[in-house]
Amino acid sequence: MEAFVNAFLYLLNLGAAAILPVSIFLMGLLFRLKPGQALKCGIVTGIGYIGISLTINLLMDNLGAAAQQMVDRLNLSLDVIDGGWASGAAAAWGFPISALLVLVCILVNIGMIVTGLTKTMFIDIWNYWHLLFIGVTVQAVTGSVILSVAATALAEAAILITADKTAPLVQSYFGLEGVSLPTASAMMWVPLGFGIDWVLERIPGVKNWNVDGEWMKKHLGIFGEPAVLGVILGCGLGLLAGYDAGAVWNLGIHMGAVMFLMPKMVEILVEGLRPLTVAAQEMVSRRFQGRKLLISLDAGVAIGHPSVISTALLLVPVMILLAAILPGNRVLPFGDLASIPFFVAFIVAHNKGNILKSVLTGTVLLAVTLLMASDFAPAYTQVMGAADYVFPDGMSQMSSLSCGGNPFNWILIRLAGLF
Repeated sequence: MEAFVNAFLYLLNLGAAAILPVSIFLMGLLFRLKPGQALKCGIVTGIGYIGISLTINLLMDNLGAAAQQMVDRLNLSLDVIDGGWASGAAAAWGFPISALLVLVCILVNIGMIVTGLTKTMFIDIWNYWHLLFIGVTVQAVTGSVILSVAATALAEAAILITADKTAPLVQSYFGLEGVSLPTASAMMWVPLGFGIDWVLERIPGVKNWNVDGEWMKKHLGIFGEPAVLGVILGCGLGLLAGYDAGAVWNLGIHMGAVMFLMPKMVEILVEGLRPLTVAAQEMVSRRFQGRKLLISLDAGVAIGHPSVISTALLLVPVMILLAAILPGNRVLPFGDLASIPFFVAFIVAHNKGNILKSVLTGTVLLAVTLLMASDFAPAYTQVMGAADYVFPDGMSQMSSLSCGGNPFNWILIRLAGLF
């Protein structure tokens, strides 16, 4: 068992960019592509993924630094640090029970596909960490392996069902045929977010507000073009961060680069993935009449849409302001500020790119995220302590917007506490 765990951890340490091409190649063979064609699918998909990852890192490095500078300028005094998704991922993979939970995730996925409860083949193994996190948290809080396994299985079922429900948006809005995005940080606010959108659509006046990409191009001309708009929004964030003129322009041009490059990187990934999705649909259609199979990808392929990035950039200062004024909030936004594009990707898609309505919905969601993350802090701190995490000076508790502020996690922890 130890040898298996070590081998598995070695594979994971290679990173998603190394794992994805191999996974795609093996799936291509499974779906009866010729070996050469399967190999090309894997390599081109991996290249596209690397391009997307580089662009996301460009976004997060620059946006995260500016957001943290805004926090510093406001001199917020809050006692729970936002450790970001990276702290949660490290904890998720760092517990002995994680190997068992990975097996649980694989078996649950296979079982749900066979019984028709999901169409998503969850091959994005790196993003299992979201599911593992809730499992190790339940074990840390309750000491029960059985509850840990049950919570992991329930979380996966909820994520996969939500991914299936949102797959039509992945196809129609993001242009990714045969794909679903079961990344928990993108799925977590779909139910409530879509509900808020439903309410907005029934408010007189508000329901007619429509500021999307086409509106901006029509009314703003060149300033509504994605790359130019990215520069403008980036410069605005730089000013709010108190940067000097050179740093403001540097942030602006980097955000413009993200807006311009991300769709092109997604196109490369789609080119590599297309033969695999066609082969998968053909095989499933032959064996299970009327059934379709969806291939899972990281939600990073969706966050580069201009309306998603625009919405996220506008919500960064909103999040920081909410942290300062929201009654009951204890979380100091830090590590997950640059994860906001993941939080709102499907909200933007559901609003058909309407940035104004997406910002309104996102504001409500971020407020709830802060309150949940604050309430989740004791459990999160317990997990990080068990993982031997060293807390920053002056901070005795930790949480995370993408883990502690995730309603799937929060609800399951609350249910586990009832036993």
